[in-house]
Amino acid sequence: MSNQYLKEYTAANLRKCQLKELSILEEVDRICKKHGIEYWLDGGTLLGAVRHKGFIPWDDDIDIAMTLDGLRAFCKVAPAELPQHLFLQTPETDPKLKEPIVKIRDLNSLYIESSDTFNVDYEKGIFIDIFPFVPSPNMPKKLMKRIGKGICHSYSILHRQHYYSLRSAAEWVWFTGKYWLFRTILKLYEVFGDTKQYLSNLPVSNGYGIHHRRDSIFPIGTIEFEGKQFPAPNNADAYLTDLFRNYMEVPPVEKRQVHAVVIVPELLT
Repeated sequence: MSNQYLKEYTAANLRKCQLKELSILEEVDRICKKHGIEYWLDGGTLLGAVRHKGFIPWDDDIDIAMTLDGLRAFCKVAPAELPQHLFLQTPETDPKLKEPIVKIRDLNSLYIESSDTFNVDYEKGIFIDIFPFVPSPNMPKKLMKRIGKGICHSYSILHRQHYYSLRSAAEWVWFTGKYWLFRTILKLYEVFGDTKQYLSNLPVSNGYGIHHRRDSIFPIGTIEFEGKQFPAPNNADAYLTDLFRNYMEVPPVEKRQVHAVVIVPELLT
């Protein structure tokens, strides 16, 4: 009964969450234009723009991407540019956060996922994700997928909260070995292969194990999202096919799930 109540409460607040995320995106867009930093809509946000001209109706987050150099430049200027209610969340600005993904959080809201914990004090407001892209070696797609998923999953296991037990010790040994094996294979491809054709998310965040041709991203184009124009890969079809294959196919109702367990768009002050 309580779980059903939470689902209904979260669903009722979904659109408010989306609009708050849109306002965060507009601030990021303003800062990037002011400082000449390129970014583009990524993942489900780009898919929503293509298929729905806005949010996927049941989606509750925004994903954007930049090159790693672009993200570094953004992180230098953002703290002084963002309004007071927005917070640049990184491992440096919020050290208790285990996740490596850079986020812009709204401090006047609450967004709780199943992976969140209240045992650790880090910001948990509504957010948008910023993913840094780096050169990726030209390797077979199946191998790229296996390596990407293996590195990302191992990193996630190694950086979650652990309790002292025989199982946790065995997990640490197994996933440490797996992580460094896949990182070594990736590094060998980077050193001895071609890294000029492809870009991918950082290995620790590349859960799809996907890379994109540079010429499907650059030069950056634009696309309509929620009635406004935002930067997008110049070949959105190729980009989304890499990610989702038959991306125009709408999933069945039972797979249309939000990420959040609880969304509170406005906190009482």
